[in-house]
Amino acid sequence: MKLKEKEFEIVLQDLKSLANQMGAKVRFERGDFKGGYCLVKDSKIVVINKLSNLQRKVVTLAAALRELGIDEVYLTPKLREVIEEMTEN
Repeated sequence: MKLKEKEFEIVLQDLKSLANQMGAKVRFERGDFKGGYCLVKDSKIVVINKLSNLQRKVVTLAAALRELGIDEVYLTPKLREVIEEMTEN
């Protein structure tokens, strides 16, 4: 699935909303790191490198959501497809 720049922005916002629904806080920070999901005390946090391009941000957030467990969560078919495609290796 090829996404256009505008679609990446929409997908990023949808993924961010999904993370919040799942109880995870999404933070955009500057630094020399890729980003991902982590636990700080009892808080679920997804850290994304602010300097990454839009596609990299979507990939990082999609991978973090898979790690959080999206199997039991309702997702639109398009969003589920994006998550699966972005996190395939």
